[in-house]
Amino acid sequence: MKQGLMTAMSSVSQLLLLLLCSYYSAVARAEAVCAEQPGTYSDSLVVQWTHGAAEPPLRAKYVQRKFSGTDGLQPLDLTVPTELGLALGTLQYVITVGIGSPVVTQTMMVDTSGDVSWVHCRSPTGSTLFDPSKSATYAPFSCSAAECTQLGNNGNGCSDSTCQYVIEYTNQPNNTATYGSDTLVLSSSDTAENFQFGCRQDEAEVEDSMDGLMGLGGDVQSLVSQTEATYGKAYSYCLPPTNATSGFLTLGAPKDTSGFLSTPMIRWEQVPTFHGVLLQDIVVNGTQLNIPPSAFAAGSLVSSGAYITRLPPAAYTALKTAFKASMMQYKTMPARSILDTCFDFTGLELDSITVPDVALVFDGGAVVNLDRSGVIIGNCLAFAAITNPSGVPSVIGNVQQRTLEVLLNVGQSVVGFRPGAC
Repeated sequence: MKQGLMTAMSSVSQLLLLLLCSYYSAVARAEAVCAEQPGTYSDSLVVQWTHGAAEPPLRAKYVQRKFSGTDGLQPLDLTVPTELGLALGTLQYVITVGIGSPVVTQTMMVDTSGDVSWVHCRSPTGSTLFDPSKSATYAPFSCSAAECTQLGNNGNGCSDSTCQYVIEYTNQPNNTATYGSDTLVLSSSDTAENFQFGCRQDEAEVEDSMDGLMGLGGDVQSLVSQTEATYGKAYSYCLPPTNATSGFLTLGAPKDTSGFLSTPMIRWEQVPTFHGVLLQDIVVNGTQLNIPPSAFAAGSLVSSGAYITRLPPAAYTALKTAFKASMMQYKTMPARSILDTCFDFTGLELDSITVPDVALVFDGGAVVNLDRSGVIIGNCLAFAAITNPSGVPSVIGNVQQRTLEVLLNVGQSVVGFRPGAC
């Protein structure tokens, strides 16, 4: 069992390093960083989910809550598994849902920094993945529909009198989709009728085997916003470190938050999609680095769609220096893509390598200890520097969020972290 876990973690680490060589993250847009290409993967990731025959819509639960006298006090919640998409050729995290009538199973990346959900509706060979013409409940929006207008800058005009929009941060030239609605099946007992999403067609290539993206951002098009009447303005998730285990996505606030370390949530009025936090310092092996507060003044996005955390230069330099000082027993190695703090672990077993403890200190005093899988990738420190224009936030990526339950409670303007949740 121990050897199997070590092998799984090693496979994840190597794939992440390869993926970083082709693109950094969704938030930073597709960014080429070297010429290496990801290889093929033999790892098996099985996502099993059975649709029940009876699927009461979310509206029914909303009405039940209204008459129960708990409206606004105890919102319902819904939990679905999250998986690491290693077998799909990606280190993004995915959930499996159903769309349409009859239901078509879709495995979709979860993205807290995206709003508009979308699915592939045509593969490069012309074969159909989700065919809207075969769904009895699918309806495209007209160009004059309010749902089309609210897309704002993401709107992309009309095609055959139907609403079009631009899919952001992809490497592909044909990145538009038709905006429409259909039934979304979240579990055997939870269905969202008239769920709004994009149907993407005529693609030049498919970057991986995921069926699409589920937007969990803060704007009106996201899954969270579309189901707010039932689950409220909060959700949480846990991202597992390997594909040997699963995590979860829960719509609705946890009933018990005593295990969470909390910090105030930052929102940006000009970009309602994003949820952020204010970092204040970093701790390495129990020693606080005393990074100047000005380094973190722009805030940091909490993103499940970005791979690694990109820190402002002053903060990254302090972290790198302290980390290397705690790794003096290992020889240093050349940089691997954007990861420039690497070591020679040749001939060493994974569990014999001593990795310094790293914790993030947030506004309000929350000190969040990172899992080992969120500190080092393969043989490199799993952080990098980023230089943003003044006022543009840095990013806390999904690698650093591994095993933490991350709570985004918009209603209470709080971000929480619960260690060891998956």
